[in-house]
Amino acid sequence: MKQSNISTLAKRRFWTIILLLIVTPLGFYTKFYSGPAAQWVHDSLGGLLYEIFWCLLFFLFFPNAKPLLIAASVFTATGFLEFLQLWHPPFLETIRSNFVGRTILGTSFSWNDFIYYLIGSGIGFLILARLQKLNEK
Repeated sequence: MKQSNISTLAKRRFWTIILLLIVTPLGFYTKFYSGPAAQWVHDSLGGLLYEIFWCLLFFLFFPNAKPLLIAASVFTATGFLEFLQLWHPPFLETIRSNFVGRTILGTSFSWNDFIYYLIGSGIGFLILARLQKLNEK
């Protein structure tokens, strides 16, 4: 691998980690926010940041993957998880009984969540496309 390719990957990973260090605490904060529009921040903004987080996380490990493929895959997977919220077997309820489980799997189905998943995946795509252009000539 050429030196310029290594430095390009290093820059992509560096900026991806920086963005993850911003998005992750913001996403968790939405679950505890209690100010104006708290319900929207908790449910909708949290879902949007959830999508961006997963796009960034996958890009961190696959920095040469197509941004559209990552964003579409994240949207599909989180859509599946949304539908999974309609199912309440004991093993899923056990996972959902703690904060991390509720945060990852969710607890209640809502068609409105898909709007924010789509917006979040779209923003994730734009971020990844920009990150992938680092050092390209």
